[in-house]
Amino acid sequence: MKPPTALRPDTRARSETVRPPPGAADAGLLLLRLTVGLILAGHGAQKLFGLFGGRGLDATAKGFEALGYRPGSFFAGLAGCSELLGGLGLAVGLLTPLAAAALIGVMINAMALAAPKGLWEETGGMEYPLTIAVVALTVAATGPGRFALDRPFRWGHGGWRSAGFALVAGGVVAGIVLAL
Repeated sequence: MKPPTALRPDTRARSETVRPPPGAADAGLLLLRLTVGLILAGHGAQKLFGLFGGRGLDATAKGFEALGYRPGSFFAGLAGCSELLGGLGLAVGLLTPLAAAALIGVMINAMALAAPKGLWEETGGMEYPLTIAVVALTVAATGPGRFALDRPFRWGHGGWRSAGFALVAGGVVAGIVLAL
């Protein structure tokens, strides 16, 4: 009798150098990265520059101060830069684990503020930031796909190390911000 892997050739280990042509999974990852990354970059541009109907840095800083983040201008700038640069990095697939870490860190802070209101967005809950954080972690784990600037680099293929880095780095920075 043949071993189970001989019966199912799809379960055999593939060489890293021999890969199938780009397909639906790579196109799907590109679509996911572009959608989530550009939306988050837009949120950052709203905070920093007042683009897309945003309030700009001064008004955002006042809002951050009202939430207890002092100095508000520093934390508004940090959140805006994290969303802008993390979103753009995720969108083009550049420094993907670092981009994911930036987004995860901002979303952990947003979840901490929204958690008392429950899960659902209708009540001001943490549904949206939780979804964004999971998407960023998933892209770090799977890698950004073939249509990414990270493709030639080791971290451009995802894996446990990339996902672990994104989660730990984002969590540590979020923890520091929440502790201040």
